[in-house]
Amino acid sequence: MVDILLTFFVALLGLSGGVAVGSGMVALLVVFDLIPRLAQLACAYRNSIWFETALVAGSVYWSMADFLDWKLFVPLHQIPMAGMGVLDGIFIGMLAAALTEVMNVLPILAKRLKIGGFIHALVMAMVLGKVLGSLFDWLVYQW
Repeated sequence: MVDILLTFFVALLGLSGGVAVGSGMVALLVVFDLIPRLAQLACAYRNSIWFETALVAGSVYWSMADFLDWKLFVPLHQIPMAGMGVLDGIFIGMLAAALTEVMNVLPILAKRLKIGGFIHALVMAMVLGKVLGSLFDWLVYQW
């Protein structure tokens, strides 16, 4: 009886976590109009369906890869993995840049901290921090 209740609780916890994350992702995309803004920045209005399709397909694929514990066994795996890492980084960077632009985070931050003349340095510090943090995570922490 306890095992059944524990299994039910874990299933309910996983379902509620998935609903929370999914709702947050949909709110992020819909409220901030990230896909249309990304299409505008890329001058690709007619191709915006590809942005949407890629987002949905990537979400479904990586969810299935996580749930089903898929492994990628490729000889010389560093080269394809490096390419996939670069593409993942580009996607996350563009998504973060679109979110930052939509919310006008940097101008507000620069104005409040009175560092308007150093906005270029602020952006570069954010980029370098993201890159170095990711490299530390991949090369040091996960090994």
